[in-house]
Amino acid sequence: MAHAAGAHAVHEAPTGFIRKYIFSLDHKVIGIQYYLLALVAVWVGMILSLYMRLRLAWPTEEFPLVGGVMTPEAYLSLVTMHGTIMVFFVLTTAPQSGFGNYILPIQIGAADMAFPFLNALSFWVTFLSFAVMLAAFFVSGGAPISGWTGYPPLSAVGEVAGPGLGLGQTLWVVSLAIFCGGALLGALNFIATTLDLRAKGMYLMRMPLTVWAWFITAILGLLAFGVLLAAGVLLLMDRVAGTSFFIPGGLVISEQIISHKGGSPLLWQHLFWFFGHPEVYIAILPGMGVVSQILSTFARKPIFGYRAMVYAIMGIGGLGFLVWGHHMFISGMSPYSAIAFSVLTLSIGVPSAIKTFNWLGTLIGGRIRFTTPMLYALGFVSLFVTGGLSGLFLGQPSLDLYLHDTYFVLAHFHMVMGVAAIFGIFAGTYFWFPKMFGRMMNEPLGKLHFWITFIGVYAIFMPMHYIGIAGHPRRYAETSGVEYLGSLQPVHDFISIVAIVTIAAQFIFLFNFFWSLYHGEKASVNPWECTTLEWTVPSPPPHDNFGGHSPVVYHGAYEYNVPGASQDYIMQTSPEKVTH
Repeated sequence: MAHAAGAHAVHEAPTGFIRKYIFSLDHKVIGIQYYLLALVAVWVGMILSLYMRLRLAWPTEEFPLVGGVMTPEAYLSLVTMHGTIMVFFVLTTAPQSGFGNYILPIQIGAADMAFPFLNALSFWVTFLSFAVMLAAFFVSGGAPISGWTGYPPLSAVGEVAGPGLGLGQTLWVVSLAIFCGGALLGALNFIATTLDLRAKGMYLMRMPLTVWAWFITAILGLLAFGVLLAAGVLLLMDRVAGTSFFIPGGLVISEQIISHKGGSPLLWQHLFWFFGHPEVYIAILPGMGVVSQILSTFARKPIFGYRAMVYAIMGIGGLGFLVWGHHMFISGMSPYSAIAFSVLTLSIGVPSAIKTFNWLGTLIGGRIRFTTPMLYALGFVSLFVTGGLSGLFLGQPSLDLYLHDTYFVLAHFHMVMGVAAIFGIFAGTYFWFPKMFGRMMNEPLGKLHFWITFIGVYAIFMPMHYIGIAGHPRRYAETSGVEYLGSLQPVHDFISIVAIVTIAAQFIFLFNFFWSLYHGEKASVNPWECTTLEWTVPSPPPHDNFGGHSPVVYHGAYEYNVPGASQDYIMQTSPEKVTH
């Protein structure tokens, strides 16, 4: 049953700059803060990836800020920090905490999130986590080289294991633990808001699919980040308190005996991937919700199979917790366990396929408007399908034995989790920018940005599948000493050149974003002719969203081209009665 939206702790509109824009309790300001944090983080992550590509293409050249020719250890530190920043501070932060914070309360008819103070606290905890992560670059020894997965014993025994594994690695672990705290606060807030603050008539099966995606993602976060937090505490204790949760006995590093006994590095893998695989869906599910919203809007058709889409989101969320073992096929697990994880891994393709076919069903017969948000939504579907198909190979233990830790894996997860999720973020940005800032983004610039980026990411990651099949290992900074990899060097050169062009194209987006903030065409209340509640309030919305009056919902979220309706869409708040 829906509850009154006024049930949460009401707070007055702030007047001072600090309370209005810095330490704000307004969910809209906090959503923008999360988005801007992710925007900074994605540029840091892209610059790190650019340096990695430069090292792979031109290994003997000297580049700025590196201090000479980049060493393999420096390359590994870039790998570690790029992966960590992109996964946690971009793919987790922007689609869920950024758009979710801003849009979800308005879409369900609430004045704010259920716990405004906790909402603000969760952002500043996340901001602190990001600051601690960046600090790892500047301490003695530099950033860690253990990879974004932080596998022990490399990450657990301290600086004896190599550069960056002293204070830099400790800061990395502390940063992730802080991030988990902020994520848990945010997850509780999303769940409580969705369940308790829906407007009258906003039944569960009338909620937009975006709300369903943010809701299920919050449940995943609540269950997954707690496990990573526990694992991080145990790893920190191994590093500073002399425990041995992950450090095996009899370990000798650089002719030095490590005085630990009985720990299990595989325990970290189990704990990390029990978090890590749901994290894939924490990154991608919000994008699925955004894409569902946009495809229906610009195809001018109801979403095909709404209930099936809802149950598919639930299925993906549930199965996501049962497949972590497919990351560990070569760890020595029992073949029987491998078969079980393989079957479960392939079964998660069923709800994913339901969503994909329903997106196609939504498009068929629609009067499609090829706006910039629509292009990015279509790009998301393309990348999700392409990346998902390569996952079928990695879900087979016998094939994964060969492909594991090659560029094939790199290509797979970048396509399906990385750039697909980024395209979801771009789609949401172009779609909700007029609502968030009251101005339209430039369409020609947006479409130019899309085509360069879309072609670029395929040109970067498709060749990685092929060099992975050829046996090219990932995380290697130097391959000139390996004879069979010599013929693959031109591919690296090509990928690096395309990466430079694609990264340069992101300046188009950056210019479009900030130029449109001040000079873009002023947006109307409902420029896209949508049906959901955020398009019933001014652009940008007032402090309490609905002016103190909770809306009443009469329809589902995707009433487009309904026979007998006065126009080709019916707002959720419209009392107009239509016979289907």
